[in-house]
Formats: sequence, C-alpha cells, structure tokens
Amino acid sequence: MPEITAEDRVAIHETIALHGHLADDRAWDRLDEVFADDVVFDVTDYGYGTLHGLRAMRDLARGAQDDANQPLGHHVTNVVIVGRDRENVRARSKALAVAADGTTASAVYEDMLRREPQGWRICYRKVVARRGAR
Repeated sequence: MPEITAEDRVAIHETIALHGHLADDRAWDRLDEVFADDVVFDVTDYGYGTLHGLRAMRDLARGAQDDANQPLGHHVTNVVIVGRDRENVRARSKALAVAADGTTASAVYEDMLRREPQGWRICYRKVVARRGAR
C-alpha cells in the first residue's frame, strides 16, 4: 500500500466523524457513506454482540432509536491512524456520548478502513466502553 497522503488522512477523519452526525440525525439510510456493506461492527461491550453487514447495523439502529437510553449526541475526537495492513488503514479514536439528562459516556473506536470506489469506508469497528479505572 502506498503512503497515506494528507488528502487520505482528511478523508479518513471525515468518514469517522460523519458517523456521529448520521446517528444523531437518525439518517440510517446514509450509513453506507461511512460503513462498507460487509462491515463487522463489534458492540459486545454494550450487549449487542457482533453485527455482520450494513443491513444488521441499520436494523439495530432503527430498533433502538426510540430507546430513552440512546445518546442525543455522538462525538468523536482524537482520531489517529495507527497502522496499515495491505489495502486497509487502522484508526483509533475517542467517542463521547451525551444523554438527554446531560450525563456523558466515553468509548474508544477501533476501526479498520479501506478505500472503496466511493471513498474510505469503515469495514470493521469495535466499540470499547470506558468504564472507570483500568
């Protein structure tokens, strides 16, 4: 894989950031702008197991969107590219979620992205909950 260009880095950051906007807007039909069709989405830390495919992600999102425990705001920060593996790029970022009552939660996104014809897409995401001291 060739060196990651500055343009690639910006595109990767924007892809990761777009997820929060889509989640907060409940724009489930646009998740393909962030995730690959064959995405593996590991949300085991939140009791949902590992989902396979964009359809499974959309089904979970639609099914949980009216849950009062779902965050009102999804924010991502501290995005870093931590490695490459052939055609894939590994990234790590911090996720902050804000609930309706003002409480917040923190997680880490461990992502694998690949360049597809339409741009960079997340093909693997593990959401690691941050709960107290480790």
